[in-house]
Amino acid sequence: MARSGVQYQDVQQAIDTLLSRGDTPSVQRIREVLGTGSFTTISEHFRQWRLEREHNRDVPPPKGLPEAVVSVASELWKEAREAAHDALCHYREEADRQVETAKLEANDADQRAANAEQRESALAEHLRHTETRVEGLSRDLAASQADEAQWRTQAREAREEVAKWQSAYERAQQQLGEHQAQHADQLSQQQAEWQARLTQEEQRHEAAEDRLMSLLDSARQERAQEESAYQQRLKQADKRNEKLAQEVKTLEKSIYQYQLEAHAEQQAQQQLQAALNALEQRYQEAIKKLDDAESALAEEARQHDAREKAWQEQLWSRMDAMQRQLTDLPTSLSRDQDGEREDKDSLE
Repeated sequence: MARSGVQYQDVQQAIDTLLSRGDTPSVQRIREVLGTGSFTTISEHFRQWRLEREHNRDVPPPKGLPEAVVSVASELWKEAREAAHDALCHYREEADRQVETAKLEANDADQRAANAEQRESALAEHLRHTETRVEGLSRDLAASQADEAQWRTQAREAREEVAKWQSAYERAQQQLGEHQAQHADQLSQQQAEWQARLTQEEQRHEAAEDRLMSLLDSARQERAQEESAYQQRLKQADKRNEKLAQEVKTLEKSIYQYQLEAHAEQQAQQQLQAALNALEQRYQEAIKKLDDAESALAEEARQHDAREKAWQEQLWSRMDAMQRQLTDLPTSLSRDQDGEREDKDSLE
């Protein structure tokens, strides 16, 4: 169906312009005169103009002419129509063969265009799948980055917890050292006191042996009591030391457990980094495949456009040749009739 850009009147005026110049009308020349319009639209209007011209040839002559003139004109017109019909049949057969050839070539071109469209569709589908895979890889990469951030946060918290327990362990060690030093000081002080008392007792023994014996009994009792109290305090200190040692062991176990967890987290981070590297490599491969597919699609589209343009130019060239043959047909027939008349006149 003709588009509304170029009207039939425009094509008719362009044909009149070409005829006034003495040029044979063709689709290409009409388009050159108009300066615009598609070949399909101009070809349809040009076909309509030829049909109307053929139809007007059969219109009877106007009334009022002499009968002899009408009879002679009718005879001449009849002879001309018969001669034109014979020649036109020949040219029409030739044109039909050329049109059939053009149709076959057009079908071949349509088939190639359909194949190109199928390849283009396949490439578009492949491109769509590639884009979907790239989007999935991007989502996986984002999720992996989020997991990595979470693992990093947990590792940082674990390191902070280990530092806290390390600080507590150091404080416990410090407290244990302070308790041991305090106990040693107390023991030294008690030993010094006992030594002073023993010296006093020996001096008193030299002064009064009897009193020393009584005092020795009381001293023995006091010493026994002190030793008992010392043993009690020593047991309490040992209990405190054992408790502190147990707490130290608990802290060491916690530190070891956190060290194991930190090592496991480090291995998980290494695995995550390896997965990220693999995803990055797959992403780069997908990008490369996408670029190759786009390049191939662009090259295929360029070759298809070039083939389509060459086919259109060849088709229009053949149509112009056929149009020139059909246009020159009445002129050649007229020359043949004039030659026949001259031969008849010479014979007479």
